[in-house]
Amino acid sequence: MSQITVDEGGGGEVTAQAIEEQDLWLTEEQQGFWRHYLEGTARFVEALGAVHDRTLDLSLGEYSLLVQLSEAPELTLRMSTLADGLVLSRSRLTHTVARMEARGLVERRAAEGDRRGVNCTMTDAGRAALETAAPGHVSAVRRIMVEALEPEEFALLGRIMAKVAESSKRSGGTEEGLTAHCD
Repeated sequence: MSQITVDEGGGGEVTAQAIEEQDLWLTEEQQGFWRHYLEGTARFVEALGAVHDRTLDLSLGEYSLLVQLSEAPELTLRMSTLADGLVLSRSRLTHTVARMEARGLVERRAAEGDRRGVNCTMTDAGRAALETAAPGHVSAVRRIMVEALEPEEFALLGRIMAKVAESSKRSGGTEEGLTAHCD
């Protein structure tokens, strides 16, 4: 019998004994919802990425990176913080930043007071590219998602996905979280 302990953030722990066989699998209804979620998110990202690729000068990933930097103090973030915020591996982020740096959209600099740390800073050209792409990006998000949902559904989706993101960070975003859920 396996035992999983999860801290739900409120100081209390929930302990689950071995899961009964009938509780292991999703119900038919849950499986349908799960598959709709997977298809919906994949198709949304695909459609939004296609809009970026066909009509904007920034890929969806580049746009997301510049948005993160635009919201940071002095338009600068540590590469590790940027990777976490974009949910990218450090290697993938390094390649993306290198391409963007070659286009003059960002600059990498050593972190002050930390020889190992590297910061990524948005340049004036990056800010201009973001400002140019933003109307097309927002229009596509509105057309593909916002207008497909009732206002209450869109608000609920935001609250739901915030919970999923937080649960994912706790449960699978670290080696300890993976161990707790996979052992």
